Amino acid sequence: MMKTSTMDETSDEPPTSAVLLDNCHFSQVIFNNVDKFYVPGGDITCYYTLTQNIVPRGKDWVGIFRVGWKTTREYYTFMWAPLPSDARSDTAVQQQIQFKGLLCLSEAYYLPKDDEYYQFCYVDQDGVVRGASVPFQFRAETEDDILVVTTQGEVEEVELQNKNLRKENEELKANCASLEKQNINLEKELNKMQELQNSLESLRSNTEKLELELNSLKKENKQLKELDDCREAELHQLKEQIQNVTSDKERLETRLKTALDHMDQLQSQVLNYEKEVENLSLMDRDKTEQLESLKEENRQLRAIGTQQQQNHDLMKELEEQKRLFQILQAKKNEANEENQKRREDELLRHLAQAEEVSSFSVASQAQAPIPSPEVGRFLFGNPYCAAGAKLGAGAADLVSIRKCPTCDEVFPEDSETSQYEAPVQSHVLKCPVCSEIFEKSNKQVFDDHVFCHGLE
Repeated sequence: MMKTSTMDETSDEPPTSAVLLDNCHFSQVIFNNVDKFYVPGGDITCYYTLTQNIVPRGKDWVGIFRVGWKTTREYYTFMWAPLPSDARSDTAVQQQIQFKGLLCLSEAYYLPKDDEYYQFCYVDQDGVVRGASVPFQFRAETEDDILVVTTQGEVEEVELQNKNLRKENEELKANCASLEKQNINLEKELNKMQELQNSLESLRSNTEKLELELNSLKKENKQLKELDDCREAELHQLKEQIQNVTSDKERLETRLKTALDHMDQLQSQVLNYEKEVENLSLMDRDKTEQLESLKEENRQLRAIGTQQQQNHDLMKELEEQKRLFQILQAKKNEANEENQKRREDELLRHLAQAEEVSSFSVASQAQAPIPSPEVGRFLFGNPYCAAGAKLGAGAADLVSIRKCPTCDEVFPEDSETSQYEAPVQSHVLKCPVCSEIFEKSNKQVFDDHVFCHGLE
């Protein structure tokens, strides 16, 4: 839709709004003497009345709207409404405004030229419609309106048109009477509005008083709100403190519960530790007893070590005696060979004399018995024979000795094996799992070893 302005002094757009028809006040400005048709291109004078209910302002304007418009933004063209010369608002003011129908060779008509219906609307500077006219059309004069009827058919047609026009005129008169009646009603309403205006003035004075009281109440309300805000802030702070205390309480209760559980665990651990300490005390007594036993065994082992040292010295002495015995044995063998040879010589000599002196020979044989291998041909016997016998007995005894490797207890060779093994096994401890052998003096090591098997 084309939007133009005929104001030369300004090119500003008129103030409009998106306010719908339901929110407009059409009775504050009344349009008068609105024709049914206007010729396009000609000047149009718009007559209207400003009632007491409107206060005209500098940006008020009158626009031409196509019938069916929804908002004031849908105007076709407009003119700025002049301010009345009488500024009093207690009486109605008649105003008029003229739309210039300008025709330019390079442009179309300024006013609409279609057959649509249009109407005048008074719009204030807030973009709100304050009054609207009856609809009208822009229609050019036809040639039928100026032709002279020369034929009967044309006359009948003209008469029919006149009849129709009369009928239309009657309708327009009826409409005019209705509009006049509406105008009278509107004037009555205007009077009522004037009374209401007077009431409104009194109400305004009362409203001003009430506004003063309201301002005072607003100040008090503001102070109360500020006080209430302070109270709410304090209340909020107290709520936060209560919430923090509650959370701290819950946290402390949780910690207390955890501490109590931990205390129960510690008490159970203390009981276990006490049992362990009691067991360790018992074990300590056992260890003490074992230590005393080991000390006693150590004293015995020292005594046995001393005895072993004596035995070692005795063994050295026996070895020396054995070596001397071997030397003497060798000398004895040499002496026996020498005695054997001498004996053979004597036998040969006796055999040679046997035939001559038989009695002497028999006597000689009776007095000289065959010497034993140990004695030989010594006249008074072998002086080393007794010593050799003693050394032999010592060696035999040495070979027959069985000795305990732990306590050095000595067992004879002819003793049974069980008699020897029993005391030996009494000094050792055997693992029931892996059969490893430990000395009885290392019982703690043996207990730890068996305990490690239990953890596997």
